[in-house]
Amino acid sequence: MGASTLFAYMAQSGCGSILGMIDIDQSPKMIADSSWPFGFKQLTWKNFPDYLKISFGSASYHRLDDSVFIHLQSIQKNPKYDAHLNYSFLVDHAFQDWRDVIALMPVPLLVVAGENSPYFDPAFAEATARLAKYGKYEVIGNAGHALMAEQPLAFNRVLLRFLKRWS
Repeated sequence: MGASTLFAYMAQSGCGSILGMIDIDQSPKMIADSSWPFGFKQLTWKNFPDYLKISFGSASYHRLDDSVFIHLQSIQKNPKYDAHLNYSFLVDHAFQDWRDVIALMPVPLLVVAGENSPYFDPAFAEATARLAKYGKYEVIGNAGHALMAEQPLAFNRVLLRFLKRWS
């Protein structure tokens, strides 16, 4: 939900010292409808917000590298995320539509999607980038929602290319 957090910040405070933004596999509108077909999984106005109580399943498309997996396992032994406590935040997050904020962004936006994301149709990346004045997008192959963990070299190349272009 990092991209939505930044969109919310920009909506309330403007860009301030933000020089650019990278959205990693996060559609600006979670609920699919006739104006935006790129929502989260099968989330619609009809099944919202009950659908958000269902397990999202694995974020990755394939098995993670052993070193990454071991690190994640150690973190998950003491999970900080409580689905019940955070449900109201998730509902609020899913209710938002950040397309108007993106259209007014005066800074570069890179939207990176996983080609095999279990959460979003990767076509959202191009559609989102087209909303922004300085929008670019990349779809990383053989990766799901956890694309920076699944394809770190490809992700880092995309990230560095974006940073070099706008620095």
